[in-house]
Formats: sequence, C-alpha cells, structure tokens
Amino acid sequence: MEVVILLAALLVFFFSLLAAYVPKRRPGDEEELEPPAPGPDGAAHAPAPPGPTRLDLDDADLNQPSSGVGVAPRPGEAPSVEGLGDVGGPEPDDATVAEIEEALAQAVEAEQAEAVKPRFRDRLAKARSLLAGYVSSILARSTIDQQTWDELEEALIRADVGVTTTTMVLDELRAEVAEKGITEPEALMAQLKGDLKARLAVGTRELSFEPGAPNVWLFVGVNGVGKTTTIGKLGKRARADGRSVVMAAGDTFRAAAAEQLGVWAERVGADLVQGAEGGDPSSVIFDAVQRAAARNVDLVLADTAGRLHTKVNLMEQLRKVRRVAEKPPGRVTEVLLVLDATTGQNGLAQAQQFTDAVEVTGVVLTKLDGSARGGIVLAIQRELDIPVKLVGLGETVDDLVPFDPDEFIEALFG
Repeated sequence: MEVVILLAALLVFFFSLLAAYVPKRRPGDEEELEPPAPGPDGAAHAPAPPGPTRLDLDDADLNQPSSGVGVAPRPGEAPSVEGLGDVGGPEPDDATVAEIEEALAQAVEAEQAEAVKPRFRDRLAKARSLLAGYVSSILARSTIDQQTWDELEEALIRADVGVTTTTMVLDELRAEVAEKGITEPEALMAQLKGDLKARLAVGTRELSFEPGAPNVWLFVGVNGVGKTTTIGKLGKRARADGRSVVMAAGDTFRAAAAEQLGVWAERVGADLVQGAEGGDPSSVIFDAVQRAAARNVDLVLADTAGRLHTKVNLMEQLRKVRRVAEKPPGRVTEVLLVLDATTGQNGLAQAQQFTDAVEVTGVVLTKLDGSARGGIVLAIQRELDIPVKLVGLGETVDDLVPFDPDEFIEALFG
C-alpha cells in the first residue's frame, strides 16, 4: 500500500514538472509556422502577412486619411499636398507647397468656371416661353393668313419690342413675303429671324480701348439697375486681360455705394478712389484720372449718381462729370448705360434721357435671364441706334457676357 502511494506521488510530481516546462499560449501570441517552401528559383519566399479585415477597423480608422498622397479631394475642393514628404525623398519647403496648392486651386476654379459658362438658350427660358405659344400656333397652320400676322404682332408687342418697332418690322416682312412669294409659315418665321438678326448686327459691340492716356469708362443709369456690380465684373475681366484698373466711386449720394465698390476693388485687385458722402461726383472722377495718370494705370471705371432720370439736376451733373473726365490726361472711350431688362419700355425712356445728356456709346442690359421682355433689345437698337454691348445672364461674376445677336434671336424664337 505504501508503495502505491509513493508511485502516485511520483507521477503527480512528474506531471507538475512537465506543465511548468511547456509554456501556455496567451491570446495574441504568434503561432509557430513552418519554414516557407522554396520558390522556383530555390529561394525561400515568405507569404505576405494578412492585412486587417473590415472588422478590424474602427470608426476612428475610417475617418483618418492615409498618410502620403493618393487621397481624393471632395467635389469642388482643391487636392491637398499635405503629406508629400511621407513617401520618401526630401521634405518640400513651405514655398513649394504653397505654389502647388495655388496651382491646384486655380485649376479647380477654372474647371468649375468652364462648367457653368452661360448660354443664351439656357438663360432666356422666360422670354422664350412667352413667345412659344405664338410660334407653335403659327407653325401649326398650313398657310399664311391674317390671323398669322395678328399673332406675330401680339407676340412682338408682348415681348416689349414696342409698337413703333413692331409695326416697322412687320411692314418690311409683309413686303418681303410678297416679293419672295413666301407661303409657308416655316419660311415666314425663318425670314423674320433673319430680319431681326440683321437689325441687331449693325454697329460695333466691342468695348473701346485706346492705348496711351488713361481710358475712362463712365457708367450711367438709375439706382438699382446694377451699375456697381457691372463695374466690378468688368474690372475682373480687365484685370484678367492684363490691364490695371482704378475704380472711381462717383455715386456719392447713395448710401454704401462707395463701400460696395470698395469690396469689388479689393476682390479684383484694383485701386479705389472715393470722396465724402454727398460730395461732388466730378471731383471724385477727376482724382481718379489723376491717380491713374500718375501710376500709369490703363483704365478708370467710374460709377456715377443714379437718382431718378426725370430730375434735371442729375442730367446736368452727368454732363459735368463727362466734361471733367475728358480733360487731359483722361480720355472717355465708353459711356455705358446700364438698364434693367425687367423694366421693359421704361428702360427705353431712361435710355433716351441719358443719351441726350452724356452721349451713350453702348448699353449693358442686366437681368435678361429673369425677364420675359427681351424685345427691348430691338427697341433700343431701332429707336436710339445704340448697340447693346453686354448682357447679364445671371448673378455670378462670369455671367456678364458680350451680346451675340444671332444667338439671342435663336434663343428667343427657338
């Protein structure tokens, strides 16, 4: 019996020593692997370590960008150059990083600007919808009758072409129909569009600029039509063309007019000349021309007062502004009348008043995209013989575009 107890004690002691000699595996310990099998070239190739699975990534990992390059930017955001030094090679200095970031931002901005380039057909939906019913009704007929002429007349008048201009357009169209033997509505509409394009094609629509002395562009028009915004947009275009610009805050009577123009001047990199509130506008224009001459600046964009055009003192004031602006070293090469397209025939009355006072050289028609009265373009051209040089097709800085007669007519009657 004592022998059995002794053997049992020895066995227990033996197994306890064995357990102490073999270490237990803890969680996370690597499992011993067999040596890698030799490859075709005789060398041993270790298998690639397994990457983390989706379950191994927590929310913090998912929200952190990977180091180095290759992180896609968000839509409309310039790609980041952060982490360029993490992929090997020397760390780029701050100047290099800044240049790369600026180039990438400019590329993104240029791409976005190209994507939203305005088109007449896209932006004249209101004006086109007003004429669409008349055009469809005329084209649905098999011949040209009196009702055809009545609908054409009503359509043009409702589009604010004006009674006088409408009568002249249709009288000439009737004569052409008789002379050419036109009998089909499709041919009639084609002839009408051709006539309207020819009416709008006369005169130059380029903005005048004469190298040498500072050019002065005066902007006139009643309050609220968009003179200051137009100056800002044209200032941006001039700077893009490589011209230096001085902006003159000559509307000294409207509250915050100088501050608004100052914001534009800062945005486009132009100098700003302003005077005291309620001061003499012509003195502001004079100072702006003198500064432009002293600094060899190419262009002076001059805002002017815009109180009601029916007030005689405003017109006298504008005449004085032009006289002062034309004194050497200044040279007035454009007097641009800014009109709101939504005012229709009221805009024509304004154009007549301002033309008599300051010899308007061209019209800037704003808010054309929001108006159904696009026919005012024809009335201005016919009754005042003043070309529409620029039109506003939206609110962004690139939506002020040169007026294209052919594209305009096609968009109106298309």
